[in-house]
Amino acid sequence: MASEITYAEVRFKNESKSSDTNSPAAPKEKITRHQSNPDFLILLFVSLLILFLLLAISFCVAFIIFFQKYSHLLEEKNTVRQLNHTELECIKDHSPMEGKVWSCCPKNWKSFSSHCYFFSTYSKSWSKSEEDCSRMQAHLLVINTKEEQDFVIKNVHPSYAYYIGLSDPEGQNHWQWADQTPYNQSATFWHPGEPSDIKERCVLLNYRAYDISWGWNDVLCDGAQRSVCEMKIYL
Repeated sequence: MASEITYAEVRFKNESKSSDTNSPAAPKEKITRHQSNPDFLILLFVSLLILFLLLAISFCVAFIIFFQKYSHLLEEKNTVRQLNHTELECIKDHSPMEGKVWSCCPKNWKSFSSHCYFFSTYSKSWSKSEEDCSRMQAHLLVINTKEEQDFVIKNVHPSYAYYIGLSDPEGQNHWQWADQTPYNQSATFWHPGEPSDIKERCVLLNYRAYDISWGWNDVLCDGAQRSVCEMKIYL
């Protein structure tokens, strides 16, 4: 009886030792988990970096849009100031018939012959441009001679197009000037092939690089373009 008990105790001790021998397997699993953590951290870092870049791009786009709207607002305010011209700039022209004559235009306007011209630096539709000219007691540019066309060309930039006061309100090829001057087909400066579309009822002055020339082009009236205003000179 005593010998059986002793054998059982010895067997129990051996089993506990063998279990102790296998126990280090658990830490190996922990080590494996630790080794996978760097991959997760790298993925997390890359995701955060991409998110940051997207946020930065969104911020830049929003800033550009805001800056454009703010610049447009400043241009509008400057336009309002320009509408009420209270200062005149006068120059003395030499006329073979009348001798030296003073001709006066509002400040920031240019004079030619018997008219004053304002070259806008902001872009609007044809109707809005005409409204701005009207508020300055003027109208969109009316070109009657080649000399006047040449004068205007010298004061505009080839990178931009400029509305003039010629339109076809009914789309029937019945062109008329903003100041009701009769349309003279013999004193026009259309680009070759223009006017080209009855839906394009307004006219602008632009430079065509492939023609290497300035001329008139019929366009849709709601496009935003620069413009030229004209008024009679102050004598």
